[in-house]
Amino acid sequence: MSHSIGVSVPVFSGVESSGTESWNAQVHSDTDVVIIGAGAAGLSAAKELQRLGVTCTVIEASHRIGGRAYSEEIMPDAWFDLGCAWLVNGEANPFAEIGDALGIALGRHAADAYKPENHRFVHGGAALTDEHRAACRRYYGACHEAIAAERERDVAIGDVIDLESEFAAPFLESVATAWGVDVDGVSAADYASSTGELGFPVLRGYGNLVAAWGADVEVTLNARAERIDWSGPGVAVETPKGTVTARCALLTVSTGVLGAGEIGFFPQLPDWKQEAVHGLPMGTENKMGVAFDTDVFGAEGRGHYTVWNDDGDSSKIDAGAIGLDVAAVFVGGRRAVWLEKQGPQACHDYAVDRVAEVFGNDIRKHVVRSITTAWSTEPWARGSWACAVPGEAHQREHLGRTIGDRVFFAGEATRIGGQGTCDGAYHSGLRAARDIAAHVKCDRL
Repeated sequence: MSHSIGVSVPVFSGVESSGTESWNAQVHSDTDVVIIGAGAAGLSAAKELQRLGVTCTVIEASHRIGGRAYSEEIMPDAWFDLGCAWLVNGEANPFAEIGDALGIALGRHAADAYKPENHRFVHGGAALTDEHRAACRRYYGACHEAIAAERERDVAIGDVIDLESEFAAPFLESVATAWGVDVDGVSAADYASSTGELGFPVLRGYGNLVAAWGADVEVTLNARAERIDWSGPGVAVETPKGTVTARCALLTVSTGVLGAGEIGFFPQLPDWKQEAVHGLPMGTENKMGVAFDTDVFGAEGRGHYTVWNDDGDSSKIDAGAIGLDVAAVFVGGRRAVWLEKQGPQACHDYAVDRVAEVFGNDIRKHVVRSITTAWSTEPWARGSWACAVPGEAHQREHLGRTIGDRVFFAGEATRIGGQGTCDGAYHSGLRAARDIAAHVKCDRL
């Protein structure tokens, strides 16, 4: 039986959610704070400022809220997260409580599948024996210890681990997909400061959860910040829909956008801030969602995998752990960027090949659709998350510092611990909002 395969790149399509009508509010001026970016950081900052009695205007370059949290329906009532997918740290993640409060179903039942001790390894189409799997886990532990020992020198982690090990390939893949950068470009200090386990997913999409949570925030969409004038006592932010004037601005955009010069500043950002931006370039992790018309995994096959072969192909796979007949295939670093440039069909083929290595070639006739992401070229992010260059992990603190009590910064890139995560962005927004509120209230006196 043959099936047509739909291949799409849906990074830029919209999410239906309650409150959409409020997202298209017109830009207005003379507010306390203008927040640039309506991802998790910008939304949490807006909510916290409102709670603290500080007025704000939120502008967003894209046509939707959520930033790098975005879900798309891959099959009827089956949602695929193109961005963040797991509530890192599980119950400690603020979005676990938020999801419960909104009545959104979370994938707590699948949490065990994502624990390190239950991670599965497949080499050349065959699962590792118990003995080899134990040896692989020991190698991972040795790598983590070697990296932690060198965090003060902050060298590339590729310089301190054993790259000749038979288990180097899966570890390198785990780094590339977790950081979006290969081991020669990942800072030991940045790696060692990152904390948390995968936790569990959201059944109907983490991106949908973020969109539902942020639906009560008034956001002006399609309003890219083109130029920020902070030369006076306040700020003026120019957008295609007009200019917003405010006491101060909060930037939550990615370092990819800042580093590309997408936003003009007058005066220019100081050298120390520009150095922070360029010390934290964006990595790329791309995902390929593959939907099947039947259960190709089997009850015992559902879980989280790292797969690799002797031809140099490697990936992470989430094989329907939450119960859907959908596999999510993850690729990071140079390979992710290279595949993205080859186009959606190449990404689709690569993903199907990796799933077939685990579950057999028969799965190919059951593929009905795939989704591929393209984060390195997504114009409003230019990557998946910020990854410190070796020697530059300290720049996260500098990126989060304010300039002249007028230009504030938030986002996952400003976090030490929680970097690269949606909850890290959320917490950064709270931190920035409280700093801003203290400044604004003092300024009003």
